[in-house]
Amino acid sequence: MAGPSKGWTYSRLSDVASRVFFILIIFQIPLFRIRCRSGMCTTPIQVTASQLVANQVFPQPVVKALLYPGAAINCLYTNMTFPSWDNLFHMYNLTDINNASAMVDLQRLEVLAGSYFAVAGALIGMLKPGRMSMFGTLLVVWGLVKEGILRKPITEDPEMAVYVYPTMVLALICAVCSVKYDAKKKQMRSTKVQPIARPLKSSAKSKLK
Repeated sequence: MAGPSKGWTYSRLSDVASRVFFILIIFQIPLFRIRCRSGMCTTPIQVTASQLVANQVFPQPVVKALLYPGAAINCLYTNMTFPSWDNLFHMYNLTDINNASAMVDLQRLEVLAGSYFAVAGALIGMLKPGRMSMFGTLLVVWGLVKEGILRKPITEDPEMAVYVYPTMVLALICAVCSVKYDAKKKQMRSTKVQPIARPLKSSAKSKLK
């Protein structure tokens, strides 16, 4: 009885953690503050969107669909209105992003790559929780630590300095918990694998006797 109950608990924990992580990412809850190609980014989606628009990897409607849920929540919270679909890129300073220097993001490859994985992991995690969310979040955390502590940049403006919001801890916990059940499940499967039958000894010697 303990085995199935424990497995159900891990499965439930993984599903809840994946959903909370999805809400944090897709609704653009501020997790950090760092310089990016579009100015100052506070969420993995903003970092990802700036790169997608600048490199024209996906059509603009796809990027807008990725940005709209968070923009809608922000507008409803501030002035109780919905954002305009046509002015969405203007809200995120993405209209002239092709003219911005790419060196800003190249100096922060960990945050850039981690944001990609975090966004993809949040979307895929709604169907099947995996390790992509955890891998992306850890990359973002390492990039922030590298930028804010190890590099120690000289920043005279506090609003331009690297900052980590307390919600980043919640995102990291959810990302780790979303893969805990999968690891336990694989471990349980490996312990159940047993040989069906042992090889029989040859009876040739007995026949010779």
